[in-house]
Amino acid sequence: MDSHGESAHGRHAHADEGVCREDVVAILRSHGDNPAELVSILQDIQAKYRYLPQDALRIVAQVTRRSLVDVYAAATFYKSFSLKPKGEHLILSCQGTACHVRGASGIVEELQRRLGVGPGETTPDKKFTLETVNCLGACALGPVVVVDGHYFSKVRKSKIRQLIRSALKGLDKVDLTGDKRLIPLDVSCARCYHTLMDPEVEIDGRPSIGLAASVNGTRGLLNLSSVYGSYSLLSEQDVPRGAVATFFCPHCEAELIDAWECPLCGAPMSGMVVRGGGTLHVCTRRGCKNHLLDLV
Repeated sequence: MDSHGESAHGRHAHADEGVCREDVVAILRSHGDNPAELVSILQDIQAKYRYLPQDALRIVAQVTRRSLVDVYAAATFYKSFSLKPKGEHLILSCQGTACHVRGASGIVEELQRRLGVGPGETTPDKKFTLETVNCLGACALGPVVVVDGHYFSKVRKSKIRQLIRSALKGLDKVDLTGDKRLIPLDVSCARCYHTLMDPEVEIDGRPSIGLAASVNGTRGLLNLSSVYGSYSLLSEQDVPRGAVATFFCPHCEAELIDAWECPLCGAPMSGMVVRGGGTLHVCTRRGCKNHLLDLV
């Protein structure tokens, strides 16, 4: 419908509106102008503007002395980056084979009807961006919809209206005592099966998950919330937004790594065994909210 579309002139008119060179340079300085941290730099820029403005990418290329082609290559490689302004809330609808046979096409059609935009588009009020993805690695739970980093499994058309309303209220504003999306977990190392629970460090009122972590070559202790759906953590070292950590078992020193990468940002996923059966998959990039509970 015309009322939900944008003209080419409109897109270009506001494409780089509001980009401040000093702000972009400040982000670069926080990373030491290190070209090796390009992905983290782009993460921070997108966090500020909700997309990657062309002018910002040019500044990155100039200051880091990389070719603009290289910067654009990184900006277009990862699904989580966007060269167009995104809405305040991002909705991803999985259209992989497993989700498709369970009615995923109907889910995305209902999302389009409710939002008034198609995949890859943003609502005129800039509240929502709708995107489709080939696979989110949660095939047994399809159809899967991810709203602002929160996974919703076995979604039906009747749930779409409530998902949109919940996003507007704020999915990150959680009630630890009554939110059904929050599940307390007890996890162990996938190699030595020693518990990873740390009763001496509580987060969200429960024993946390205690890990050894390496960030930018520096190793220390890191504790994650054991409440699935919470993103709280405590760390001995600074873990800047966009940095990728490597998680280790503090008992056997095994690297807690999954066989696949995060479908949202491309960082390695970390896997831990869930007591009672299943695996907890957590993205190792600070700021990425992709985590998945795969129960058996």
